Amino acid sequence: VGFDGQDPKLTDRFMAEGKLPNFQSLAAEGCYHPLQSTFPSVSPVAWSSFSTGTHPAKHNIYDFLDRDRRTYLPLLSSTRIGPPDRILKLGRYRIPIGKPDLRLLRRSRPFWSILGDHQIWSTVLRVPITFPPDRFYGAQLSAMCVPDLLGTQGTFTLLTTRKLEAGFKEGGRRVRLKRVGDRLEAELEGPNNELVEGAPPLRLPLSITLNGSDESAQIEVDGTALELRRGALSDWVDLAFRAAPGVKVRGICRMLLTEMGEHVSLYLTPINLDPDSPAMPISHPDYYATYLSKKLGKFSTLGLAEDTWALNEGVIDDGAFLRQTYDIDRERENMLFAALERVRKGAVVCVFDATDRIQHMFWRYLEEGHPAARAVQGNGDGRPGGEHADAIEDLYLHNDAMVGRIRRELREGDMLVVLSDHGFTSFRRGVNLNAWLHENGYLKLQDGAQGEGEWLREVDWAETKAYALGLTGLYLNIAGREAQGSVEPGEEAAALKAELIQRLSGLEDSEKGELAIREAFDPSALYGGPYLQNAPDLLIGYAEGYRISWDGATGVVAGNVIEDNVKPWSGDHCVDPRIVPGVFFSNKVIDRDDPALIDLAPTACWLFGVEPPAHMDGKVLFERESIE
Repeated sequence: VGFDGQDPKLTDRFMAEGKLPNFQSLAAEGCYHPLQSTFPSVSPVAWSSFSTGTHPAKHNIYDFLDRDRRTYLPLLSSTRIGPPDRILKLGRYRIPIGKPDLRLLRRSRPFWSILGDHQIWSTVLRVPITFPPDRFYGAQLSAMCVPDLLGTQGTFTLLTTRKLEAGFKEGGRRVRLKRVGDRLEAELEGPNNELVEGAPPLRLPLSITLNGSDESAQIEVDGTALELRRGALSDWVDLAFRAAPGVKVRGICRMLLTEMGEHVSLYLTPINLDPDSPAMPISHPDYYATYLSKKLGKFSTLGLAEDTWALNEGVIDDGAFLRQTYDIDRERENMLFAALERVRKGAVVCVFDATDRIQHMFWRYLEEGHPAARAVQGNGDGRPGGEHADAIEDLYLHNDAMVGRIRRELREGDMLVVLSDHGFTSFRRGVNLNAWLHENGYLKLQDGAQGEGEWLREVDWAETKAYALGLTGLYLNIAGREAQGSVEPGEEAAALKAELIQRLSGLEDSEKGELAIREAFDPSALYGGPYLQNAPDLLIGYAEGYRISWDGATGVVAGNVIEDNVKPWSGDHCVDPRIVPGVFFSNKVIDRDDPALIDLAPTACWLFGVEPPAHMDGKVLFERESIE
């Protein structure tokens, strides 16, 4: 069982206060250790190492994002989604011949696939970087990088009567509601219609009927009418976009009236793929998602399901975000306990994301003086956050209760491991690496450009030696590798890399008198493997309290090199991995005092009597004679 982001420092604190009795009991029965994360300590990297038992140079995942070497624009690091090979044109319609090209870019085989070769069943629920799903002897529901129906990683919609101002910086779009009598009307935009020349977006009419109260309204969309109270999340709402005669693209979303009165605003979650009829494969076997939906009810299928962007942009409040997150957590709990009941022999693997998402968004209430908490209204006793000030502690207690319930389901001889992929720390200040590179002469802008465009669009590549992309990566602009490379491979590149490592390691925040970057790492000094050439040229190990800034992460060059982070996303783990180990609990005593995330895959193989493959970097956590 994975609790993404559970932190050992907080775990120790809450256990010492007697607040985590089930974790305490599990540790007493077996063991508890900090768990070494990966370089970098970013979830797609860490969970890929968990599943394959290898370092990134063997599984090929280094970040959420990679870059297109031809255009310098970002790409998803783990998945490619392409059109079918051939299209048949029939009048105004374009008929795809064959299936879309879906590719998982993670390399090395996950341990459940290896176990499957030996007819050992695994049920794998929402482990990150499993889209498209693996094919093996078992069942799997995909997680991180499953897109929404628009093909994005999560785009929310705000329908509002307010004047449309500048768009959201991250993750959403605004649509104007028009008054028609006592109704408000708008069109809900869906995916592009790839069956029609030009691929125009599909749309559904949506209306809001006001009943004279500021507390509720009737929503009508796609033949569904629901009464919705202000501040209450709806159940899942079915949406069917008509692409052609007899062809519908199905999705689901939830709705929330965030504003009633002079102005009306309706928030819609990203449109998830409908698990009853997913537009692309999200499970193995293909019908497994439908089976879960029929058995347990509709559930979120989006890879990053909890809408952190809507909270970051102020579209929903803390309470709405927490309700959404716990609802998703309960969906996952139901899947886990159904699997524990059904699987009599084999492996059950399930990852819960709430720990990660809530710590990201509520760390500002955990730390006195956090910049993101300054403008938040307190609860009367001087503590920011009001009723949600203890959201992180409440979540740890929630997870503790779940561990107790899981332990009660164990049968004699079952082994339970509870772990996290990394820990957590504060995100008080952001570092814009591209601004630093520009300020120090390594990155040049086009004549007259201010560097305000996203994704490095204003960079003069012929004069640029290095650039940053993603959460921890820095790249050299190498000739023959990048389309407009300016640095010669070999001695020049090696000297530049050494210079940047020396200058960035120990970089100080002069305004605060603090360390901003602990160390810059050369990936080739950390690990080796067939995919090392795809690694960033440098990995940045930020100091506690620091991370790539919001502008830095999206390729904006303008602005300060280091600035306060004032967004609700106030905690993070994209720092020097030595700062943020995860946790490892087991009901069996292991024989190593320094377990690492990459040790889980070979250990899982060994526990089922399967010799771990020689290419795995991890070690078995038991001595050969210590356990039957």
